Amino acid sequence: MSAPHASATWQAFSQLINARRSMRGYLPKPVERSLIEEVLTLASRSPSGTNTQPWRVHVLTGDALDRVVQAVCTAYDAEPNRCDSVIYSNLDNEPYLSRKRTLGKAMYGLMGIGKGDTAAMLAQRRRNFEFFGAPVGLIVTVDKALGVGSWLDTGMFMQSLMLAAKARGLDTCPQGFWVQYESVVAEAIGLPENERLVSGIALGYADPNVPENALNTERAALKEFAVIHD
Repeated sequence: MSAPHASATWQAFSQLINARRSMRGYLPKPVERSLIEEVLTLASRSPSGTNTQPWRVHVLTGDALDRVVQAVCTAYDAEPNRCDSVIYSNLDNEPYLSRKRTLGKAMYGLMGIGKGDTAAMLAQRRRNFEFFGAPVGLIVTVDKALGVGSWLDTGMFMQSLMLAAKARGLDTCPQGFWVQYESVVAEAIGLPENERLVSGIALGYADPNVPENALNTERAALKEFAVIHD
């Protein structure tokens, strides 16, 4: 590969990585099935241990999307603090707590939600279970019998999926909140008994007029996460 080609490839990839952000508001513009399938097919090239490809994706559109959203929103309205499953823990220690607070302050600030406005925060959290108005909702699962390595593989698949979507002009938002209503989702979709919910992903065309879509989150400096051993 020539140096100019390598430079162009790096530039294009860097732009794609930096362009992908979590969008929390979408236009009511449908996404063609062929485009969804194209993105998923490309994402399937993600690496996995011994090529096990442990991920599964349930694609929700139309009536199926409405049914799942209604079921989970009804459960959320009745029990907003419900938690069927936990996938994140010990995040109230530093430096994680400060990063969470920085994100919350920036995001809620864009939406005009003040500190202590519990009702507004709960309403915004509910929008997770509407896929933020996206025309496509993805429910990513993994076999319950598999271990943490397969979860890591599934995470790589999700990243590939989101980058592929961005490259095709679509936007996404990965949503771990969905696991808190895993049993409701399982019943609404008819998940097989062996599948464990990993994450939801909103997929569609971002609405530029939604204030929180202007959020560009901070990233830790290289020295904070990388140790270079000479």
